[in-house]
Amino acid sequence: MMTLKRLLLVSNSTLHGGGYLEHCQDQIQKFLGEQVKRVLFIPYALHDRDEYAKTARQKFESLGYALDSIHEAADPVDAVLKSEAIFIGGGNTFRLLKALYDNNLIPVIRKKVVEDGIPYIGSSAGTNVATISICTTNDMPIVYPPSLQALGLVPFNINPHYLDPDVNSKHMGETREQRIRQYHEELDTPPVLALREGCMLLVEGDKATLLGVTKARLFLRGKSPTEHEPEQDFSFLLNQ
Repeated sequence: MMTLKRLLLVSNSTLHGGGYLEHCQDQIQKFLGEQVKRVLFIPYALHDRDEYAKTARQKFESLGYALDSIHEAADPVDAVLKSEAIFIGGGNTFRLLKALYDNNLIPVIRKKVVEDGIPYIGSSAGTNVATISICTTNDMPIVYPPSLQALGLVPFNINPHYLDPDVNSKHMGETREQRIRQYHEELDTPPVLALREGCMLLVEGDKATLLGVTKARLFLRGKSPTEHEPEQDFSFLLNQ
């Protein structure tokens, strides 16, 4: 029997004017449902893991879920194997991915999500590592992971926190769109789904749907980018 893969990939943890995960808390509750009682949090993207876990725990407890942080576990691999759901938060994507490799968590997270079908929530960096690679992250490489290849839970890349050019700005540096186009100048590069603040992608089995309050921008190699409204069906991206 084929397992139903379930992902909620959020662009950002905090939306202007709201608190931590407030803008997506309804989607989180609907996504996790009543079957999940405990969530395993992976705080590796930030240096102060204790404080990060405290913030995440307060939020998830307010939504009705207990939260365990993997950095408090004696055996991180065992913690993943016993988990009911996984949430990987934002921060620096390079730091996060290195820690996942250092703790031998890449294959075990893939197994739990892809084969066992436990829910996976990613925000920002946690969304980046759910994709093929972290090549389209916005973060600085402050540490050096052994590979840029990530969890590969979806067969494309995502650019969280996508920013449109400011028409009034005198800044002459590259725009986010230009940087993604440069990525696609390389051969065999996958699609990039650019998620603006307040945007998220829900994956349930072979179906992917854009959720949230803002549009997404899709970049395909060799083609002009396209704009997409919430509720857009992105299921075709799962068949790359």
